[in-house]
Amino acid sequence: MPEEYLEEVTTKTNTLEIFRNSRTLNKKHNLDGYHIVDVDAHHVETDSWPEIIEHVHDPVLRDYGRQLIKNWPQAHGVALSNQVPGLNFQDTGGRVPHQASLAEYVEPAPDGTHRDVTLVRRAIEAMDLDYQVVFPQPMLEVGQHPVPEFSTQLMMAYNEWFTKTILGKDSRFITMLGLPFEDPDASLETIQQYHDHPHVIGFMVTSQRHVGVHKNRYMKVYAELERLNMPIGFHAGPFWGDSMTSTMNRFTSVHAISFVTCNMTHLTNWVINGIQERFPALKTIWIESGLAWLPFMMQRLDHEFMLRQSDAPLLRKMPSEYIKDMFYTSQPLEVTDMALLESTLNAMDAENTLLYSSDWPHWDFDPPQRITTLPFLSEQAKRNILGLNAVKVFGDAVAPKGSKKLTY
Repeated sequence: MPEEYLEEVTTKTNTLEIFRNSRTLNKKHNLDGYHIVDVDAHHVETDSWPEIIEHVHDPVLRDYGRQLIKNWPQAHGVALSNQVPGLNFQDTGGRVPHQASLAEYVEPAPDGTHRDVTLVRRAIEAMDLDYQVVFPQPMLEVGQHPVPEFSTQLMMAYNEWFTKTILGKDSRFITMLGLPFEDPDASLETIQQYHDHPHVIGFMVTSQRHVGVHKNRYMKVYAELERLNMPIGFHAGPFWGDSMTSTMNRFTSVHAISFVTCNMTHLTNWVINGIQERFPALKTIWIESGLAWLPFMMQRLDHEFMLRQSDAPLLRKMPSEYIKDMFYTSQPLEVTDMALLESTLNAMDAENTLLYSSDWPHWDFDPPQRITTLPFLSEQAKRNILGLNAVKVFGDAVAPKGSKKLTY
């Protein structure tokens, strides 16, 4: 095997080593000439879970969390959460088994900088990024928590910890903070508390949940986001416990379906109930569902709408036109059939609606050259997808500034 190739990638492999060959390709494809904004990447908050529990405001719940961590070692990274470690197949069996605990060595910083700051910096350096939107990982499952009050407290605790501990340590780190969506009042409070943080560029809803995003109780949340000119994102995730996925016997099946169906459900309610007519200036992003589902949704909803327009009285145009008015992240980009992918990108007007995302450090991540090597994209389309569309969504927060050659 050539010397430049890694023989094995483990949970301990340094991020820069994993991307060694990718960085060579970056030079080959002249990525230095692109403004690159990664709109979906992750850190592993469970490694810091005891710290996060200390930010739970409810004193009784906080004490429960402390006791679980102290008396039950297995609860160190999951106390009070609804994560099921025994079924966490996201962390095993994939092509790059790196995300589980992100155990790569990080030398303790003399100034006390959190190790996650170093790990995100490594990813930014390795992929030659200008900005990276950083999300949590297991917290994306919190929408399925059996106790909604716990879910609200955990999301608010995480947001407080993340903004104080990670965010602001590097201008290239940005985020869309998660909303405690079970509680519209708490969601509104979260927006009002963090909207003026210089590195909070929007807010996110974890899509794995059984709520109607069109319900009237959420209108004040959307109205506030529109007033502040801050986008909302819906971030998909895997779940093995729904009525459909519970019949599946392989995680590959669950991963293929559950990441898509949750956003399909919410997008359908969003479009058919005319949310975009009610809040025309609210920018909406659908995250980590791939793209293959979009032509289906466009054609299917257009067909149904033409037969029953009375069910969608707020709509002034075809559902597919509203779908093309929103934004979508690229990962995981389905590339097994280039003709189908080209048709998909054409259908969704990808040159103006698609946002590059790596989804690092998940096992199915996509480096930036996934976009630059698509043969049917124009040069302008590549530039738009890799970064300029993100500037259109997020504004000055991700606009080009200075040199790309930043180090840490």
